[in-house]
Amino acid sequence: MKKVGKGEVVVLLDEKWKRCIIHTDDEPRKIKGFGVVYPKKLVGLSYGEKTTLGTKQIWVLPPSAYDRWGSLKRKAQIILPKDAAQIIVNCSIVPGNIVVEGGIGSGSLTTILAQIVAPNGRVISYEKRRDFMDFAIKNLVNVGVADYVKVREQDITSGIDEREVDAVVLDIPDPWGAVEHSWKALKVGGSIASYSPLISQVEKTVNELKKYPFIEIKTIETLQREMVVSKYGTRPSFDMLGHTGYLTFARKVLKT
Repeated sequence: MKKVGKGEVVVLLDEKWKRCIIHTDDEPRKIKGFGVVYPKKLVGLSYGEKTTLGTKQIWVLPPSAYDRWGSLKRKAQIILPKDAAQIIVNCSIVPGNIVVEGGIGSGSLTTILAQIVAPNGRVISYEKRRDFMDFAIKNLVNVGVADYVKVREQDITSGIDEREVDAVVLDIPDPWGAVEHSWKALKVGGSIASYSPLISQVEKTVNELKKYPFIEIKTIETLQREMVVSKYGTRPSFDMLGHTGYLTFARKVLKT
Protein backbone atom coordinates (compact mmCIF):
# COMPACT_ATOMS: atom_id res chain seq x y z
CA MET A 1 0.00 0.00 0.00
CA LYS A 2 1.48 3.32 -1.09
CA LYS A 3 2.24 5.81 1.65
CA VAL A 4 2.48 9.60 1.59
CA GLY A 5 6.05 10.71 1.04
CA LYS A 6 8.02 13.90 1.67
CA GLY A 7 7.61 16.65 -0.91
CA GLU A 8 4.40 15.20 -2.33
CA VAL A 9 1.19 17.01 -3.24
CA VAL A 10 -1.86 15.43 -1.59
CA VAL A 11 -5.57 16.15 -1.38
CA LEU A 12 -7.57 16.13 1.85
CA LEU A 13 -11.19 15.10 1.30
CA ASP A 14 -13.84 15.21 4.03
CA GLU A 15 -17.12 13.32 4.32
CA LYS A 16 -19.04 16.13 2.59
CA TRP A 17 -16.56 16.04 -0.35
CA LYS A 18 -14.95 19.35 0.59
CA ARG A 19 -11.34 19.21 -0.55
CA CYS A 20 -8.05 21.05 -0.34
CA ILE A 21 -4.62 20.42 -1.84
CA ILE A 22 -1.47 20.79 0.22
CA HIS A 23 2.27 20.07 -0.08
CA THR A 24 3.69 17.83 2.63
CA ASP A 25 6.71 20.14 2.95
CA ASP A 26 4.52 23.15 3.79
CA GLU A 27 4.50 24.78 7.21
CA PRO A 28 1.42 24.40 9.45
CA ARG A 29 -1.43 26.66 8.39
CA LYS A 30 -5.13 27.19 8.93
CA ILE A 31 -7.29 26.02 6.06
CA LYS A 32 -10.93 27.05 5.88
CA GLY A 33 -13.15 24.08 6.65
CA PHE A 34 -10.26 21.93 7.89
CA GLY A 35 -8.78 23.95 10.74
CA VAL A 36 -5.03 23.97 11.41
CA VAL A 37 -3.24 21.43 9.22
CA TYR A 38 0.27 20.09 9.87
CA PRO A 39 1.35 18.82 6.43
CA LYS A 40 4.51 17.09 7.65
CA LYS A 41 2.38 14.85 9.91
CA LEU A 42 0.72 13.38 6.80
CA VAL A 43 4.00 11.78 5.71
CA GLY A 44 3.86 8.03 6.27
CA LEU A 45 0.06 7.74 6.19
CA SER A 46 -1.39 5.25 3.73
CA TYR A 47 -3.19 6.74 0.76
CA GLY A 48 -6.91 5.97 0.79
CA GLU A 49 -7.27 5.30 4.50
CA LYS A 50 -9.60 7.36 6.66
CA THR A 51 -7.91 9.44 9.35
CA THR A 52 -8.82 12.11 11.90
CA LEU A 53 -7.94 15.77 11.45
CA GLY A 54 -9.05 17.72 14.50
CA THR A 55 -12.71 16.72 14.83
CA LYS A 56 -13.06 15.75 11.16
CA GLN A 57 -12.82 12.42 9.43
CA ILE A 58 -10.89 12.77 6.18
CA TRP A 59 -9.24 10.76 3.45
CA VAL A 60 -5.71 11.53 2.22
CA LEU A 61 -5.49 10.81 -1.49
CA PRO A 62 -3.22 11.47 -4.48
CA PRO A 63 -4.80 14.48 -6.22
CA SER A 64 -6.87 13.71 -9.29
CA ALA A 65 -7.39 16.19 -12.12
CA TYR A 66 -10.78 17.06 -10.61
CA ASP A 67 -9.22 17.53 -7.15
CA ARG A 68 -6.75 20.06 -8.56
CA TRP A 69 -9.53 21.94 -10.31
CA GLY A 70 -11.86 21.80 -7.30
CA SER A 71 -9.20 23.16 -4.95
CA LEU A 72 -8.62 26.39 -6.89
CA LYS A 73 -9.37 29.73 -5.29
CA ARG A 74 -11.66 31.83 -7.46
CA LYS A 75 -11.28 35.48 -8.40
CA ALA A 76 -13.21 35.57 -11.68
CA GLN A 77 -15.97 33.50 -13.29
CA ILE A 78 -14.46 30.15 -14.25
CA ILE A 79 -14.95 27.67 -17.07
CA LEU A 80 -16.61 24.61 -15.55
CA PRO A 81 -15.69 20.97 -16.30
CA LYS A 82 -18.77 20.48 -18.50
CA ASP A 83 -17.45 23.17 -20.86
CA ALA A 84 -13.78 22.29 -20.44
CA ALA A 85 -14.52 18.73 -21.59
CA GLN A 86 -16.10 20.04 -24.80
CA ILE A 87 -13.07 22.24 -25.43
CA ILE A 88 -10.66 19.33 -24.98
CA VAL A 89 -12.62 16.99 -27.28
CA ASN A 90 -13.56 19.49 -29.99
CA CYS A 91 -10.02 20.90 -30.16
CA SER A 92 -8.48 17.39 -30.02
CA ILE A 93 -6.15 18.42 -27.19
CA VAL A 94 -3.84 15.56 -26.21
CA PRO A 95 -0.57 15.09 -24.28
CA GLY A 96 2.32 16.96 -25.88
CA ASN A 97 0.18 19.68 -27.47
CA ILE A 98 0.99 23.39 -27.39
CA VAL A 99 -2.15 25.33 -26.45
CA VAL A 100 -2.46 29.11 -26.40
CA GLU A 101 -5.02 30.47 -23.96
CA GLY A 102 -6.46 33.98 -24.05
CA GLY A 103 -7.56 35.12 -20.58
CA ILE A 104 -6.24 33.16 -17.61
CA GLY A 105 -8.82 34.34 -15.06
CA SER A 106 -8.37 32.25 -11.91
CA GLY A 107 -6.49 29.53 -13.78
CA SER A 108 -9.40 27.06 -13.90
CA LEU A 109 -9.21 26.01 -17.55
CA THR A 110 -5.44 26.47 -17.45
CA THR A 111 -5.19 23.82 -14.74
CA ILE A 112 -7.25 21.32 -16.70
CA LEU A 113 -5.38 21.96 -19.96
CA ALA A 114 -1.99 21.75 -18.26
CA GLN A 115 -2.77 18.28 -16.92
CA ILE A 116 -3.87 17.14 -20.39
CA VAL A 117 -0.78 18.37 -22.30
CA ALA A 118 1.77 17.39 -19.58
CA PRO A 119 4.54 16.38 -19.38
CA ASN A 120 5.90 17.42 -22.79
CA GLY A 121 3.28 19.94 -23.88
CA ARG A 122 2.70 23.49 -22.70
CA VAL A 123 -0.09 26.00 -22.13
CA ILE A 124 0.85 29.57 -23.02
CA SER A 125 -1.63 31.90 -21.36
CA TYR A 126 -2.09 35.54 -22.35
CA GLU A 127 -3.49 37.82 -19.64
CA LYS A 128 -3.47 41.61 -19.75
CA ARG A 129 -4.53 42.13 -16.13
CA ARG A 130 -1.67 41.80 -13.67
CA ASP A 131 -3.96 41.06 -10.72
CA PHE A 132 -5.57 38.10 -12.50
CA MET A 133 -2.18 36.86 -13.66
CA ASP A 134 -0.63 36.93 -10.17
CA PHE A 135 -3.69 35.30 -8.61
CA ALA A 136 -3.78 32.53 -11.22
CA ILE A 137 -0.06 31.78 -10.95
CA LYS A 138 -0.45 31.23 -7.19
CA ASN A 139 -3.28 28.79 -7.94
CA LEU A 140 -1.19 26.93 -10.53
CA VAL A 141 1.73 26.61 -8.13
CA ASN A 142 -0.53 25.45 -5.31
CA VAL A 143 -2.09 22.62 -7.34
CA GLY A 144 1.23 21.57 -8.87
CA VAL A 145 0.83 22.38 -12.59
CA ALA A 146 2.87 25.59 -12.94
CA ASP A 147 5.73 23.77 -14.68
CA TYR A 148 3.51 23.18 -17.71
CA VAL A 149 2.30 26.77 -18.07
CA LYS A 150 3.91 29.93 -19.41
CA VAL A 151 2.07 33.17 -18.64
CA ARG A 152 2.46 36.30 -20.76
CA GLU A 153 1.32 39.69 -19.48
CA GLN A 154 -0.06 40.67 -22.85
CA ASP A 155 -3.39 41.38 -24.57
CA ILE A 156 -4.04 38.51 -26.98
CA THR A 157 -6.07 40.81 -29.23
CA SER A 158 -2.79 42.66 -29.91
CA GLY A 159 -1.06 39.56 -31.25
CA ILE A 160 0.13 36.01 -30.55
CA ASP A 161 3.87 35.39 -30.60
CA GLU A 162 3.72 31.60 -31.04
CA ARG A 163 3.38 29.75 -34.34
CA GLU A 164 2.34 26.20 -35.30
CA VAL A 165 0.33 25.71 -32.10
CA ASP A 166 -2.24 22.94 -31.79
CA ALA A 167 -5.11 24.98 -30.34
CA VAL A 168 -6.11 28.49 -29.29
CA VAL A 169 -8.72 28.85 -26.55
CA LEU A 170 -10.28 32.26 -25.88
CA ASP A 171 -12.11 33.30 -22.72
CA ILE A 172 -12.14 37.08 -23.21
CA PRO A 173 -14.91 39.68 -23.67
CA ASP A 174 -13.96 40.37 -27.32
CA PRO A 175 -12.78 37.09 -28.87
CA TRP A 176 -13.37 38.36 -32.40
CA GLY A 177 -10.38 40.65 -31.84
CA ALA A 178 -8.08 37.61 -31.59
CA VAL A 179 -9.41 35.60 -34.55
CA GLU A 180 -6.85 36.80 -37.12
CA HIS A 181 -3.98 36.34 -34.66
CA SER A 182 -5.27 32.86 -33.86
CA TRP A 183 -5.33 31.84 -37.51
CA LYS A 184 -1.71 32.94 -37.90
CA ALA A 185 -0.65 31.11 -34.73
CA LEU A 186 -2.38 27.79 -35.46
CA LYS A 187 -0.88 24.95 -37.44
CA VAL A 188 -2.95 23.69 -40.38
CA GLY A 189 -5.73 21.55 -38.92
CA GLY A 190 -5.42 23.22 -35.52
CA SER A 191 -8.53 24.42 -33.71
CA ILE A 192 -9.81 27.59 -32.11
CA ALA A 193 -12.36 27.61 -29.29
CA SER A 194 -14.15 30.63 -27.89
CA TYR A 195 -16.16 30.74 -24.66
CA SER A 196 -18.75 33.54 -24.46
CA PRO A 197 -21.70 34.05 -22.09
CA LEU A 198 -23.65 36.25 -24.55
CA ILE A 199 -25.05 35.29 -27.96
CA SER A 200 -24.13 38.74 -29.29
CA GLN A 201 -20.47 37.86 -28.63
CA VAL A 202 -20.95 34.59 -30.50
CA GLU A 203 -22.39 36.37 -33.53
CA LYS A 204 -19.45 38.78 -33.79
CA THR A 205 -16.96 35.94 -33.34
CA VAL A 206 -18.56 33.69 -35.97
CA ASN A 207 -18.77 36.56 -38.47
CA GLU A 208 -15.07 37.22 -37.94
CA LEU A 209 -14.16 33.54 -38.28
CA LYS A 210 -15.89 33.47 -41.67
CA LYS A 211 -13.46 36.13 -42.95
CA TYR A 212 -10.54 33.70 -42.66
CA PRO A 213 -9.82 30.14 -43.83
CA PHE A 214 -11.64 28.33 -41.03
CA ILE A 215 -13.94 25.35 -41.52
CA GLU A 216 -16.23 23.29 -39.26
CA ILE A 217 -17.47 26.45 -37.56
CA LYS A 218 -20.07 25.57 -34.94
CA THR A 219 -21.48 26.84 -31.64
CA ILE A 220 -22.84 24.65 -28.86
CA GLU A 221 -24.25 24.98 -25.36
CA THR A 222 -23.76 22.28 -22.72
CA LEU A 223 -26.33 21.67 -19.97
CA GLN A 224 -25.77 19.33 -17.03
CA ARG A 225 -28.22 17.69 -14.63
CA GLU A 226 -27.29 15.33 -11.81
CA MET A 227 -29.35 12.27 -10.89
CA VAL A 228 -30.21 11.85 -7.20
CA VAL A 229 -30.00 8.14 -6.31
CA SER A 230 -31.37 6.98 -2.93
CA LYS A 231 -32.71 3.76 -1.42
CA TYR A 232 -36.23 5.00 -2.23
CA GLY A 233 -35.61 5.61 -5.91
CA THR A 234 -33.92 7.89 -8.43
CA ARG A 235 -34.93 11.32 -9.68
CA PRO A 236 -33.30 14.25 -11.50
CA SER A 237 -31.82 16.90 -9.25
CA PHE A 238 -33.85 20.09 -8.94
CA ASP A 239 -30.61 22.09 -9.24
CA MET A 240 -29.72 21.89 -12.91
CA LEU A 241 -26.43 23.35 -14.07
CA GLY A 242 -27.79 25.32 -16.98
CA HIS A 243 -26.34 28.07 -19.14
CA THR A 244 -22.79 29.13 -18.36
CA GLY A 245 -21.54 30.06 -21.80
CA TYR A 246 -21.64 29.31 -25.51
CA LEU A 247 -18.71 27.47 -27.06
CA THR A 248 -17.71 28.29 -30.62
CA PHE A 249 -15.24 26.08 -32.50
CA ALA A 250 -13.48 26.25 -35.86
CA ARG A 251 -10.58 24.55 -37.62
CA LYS A 252 -7.79 26.15 -39.66
CA VAL A 253 -7.23 25.38 -43.34
CA LEU A 254 -5.26 27.24 -46.01
CA LYS A 255 -8.20 28.00 -48.27
CA THR A 256 -11.98 27.68 -48.03
